[in-house]
Amino acid sequence: MIIQIYEIQTLAEAEKMLKSGADHIGSVLTSSENWKEPELLETIGHVSSSGAISSLIPLFDDVDVLSAAIDYYRPDIIHFCHSVFDGPGQWEHLCGKLLSVQATVKQRFPEVAIMRSVPIPPPGAGRDIPVLELARHFEPLSDYFLTDTLMVDGSQVQGQPESGYVGITGTICDWEIAAQLVSQSSIPVIAAGGLSPENVCEAVKTIRPAGVDSCTLTNAVDDAGRPVRFRKDTEKVDRFVKQARQAAQEAGL
Repeated sequence: MIIQIYEIQTLAEAEKMLKSGADHIGSVLTSSENWKEPELLETIGHVSSSGAISSLIPLFDDVDVLSAAIDYYRPDIIHFCHSVFDGPGQWEHLCGKLLSVQATVKQRFPEVAIMRSVPIPPPGAGRDIPVLELARHFEPLSDYFLTDTLMVDGSQVQGQPESGYVGITGTICDWEIAAQLVSQSSIPVIAAGGLSPENVCEAVKTIRPAGVDSCTLTNAVDDAGRPVRFRKDTEKVDRFVKQARQAAQEAGL
């Protein structure tokens, strides 16, 4: 059972996540203009040298800037998390553009694995969104899938917390669809989207993924109880790791 924790931007946070038992430690590049961050470079290098797997999300897809960033950071995984379905025009057209970016990355950096987020609506919503068809398009050029929550209202896609990207909603996706993705996929699927120490056991047993991921619901919170981005609550991460591993053992995974 892979345990993946996002968003880790500093060496001090990375060391805490390694001590908690995380296998994959994820970081984020928030800008194509200011993508070169020496502290993040040190963080990613430390993760990889410690025997864990570093994963890096770019919140941009200019292929030349992306290539420069990959060359600078040398992560083990580059993680693409476009929301796809809320972009302009037909999703197949956007899918084709994103596949072209992945093909270029594969060609230029064959040693770097590619993770692709698969947007899945919350339970009972957006049932007409072709999630599994989308995954089939991306599978040949991906090494991992990650399920994440696409916010919708009925059948209408809403704005996401990061425009154009899926994630950090704190809301679970439809675990039935996530389990179907696991069944059809020939590559490992990591379950994400609103996972916490309180629900990760049920998620593991229902979805039966290769791994689980947590971001928002293992973050520290402010005085109003709102999750604080880029700052983890180590106690929550410890419990998340323990619960996920126990559930995997009970489920025979």
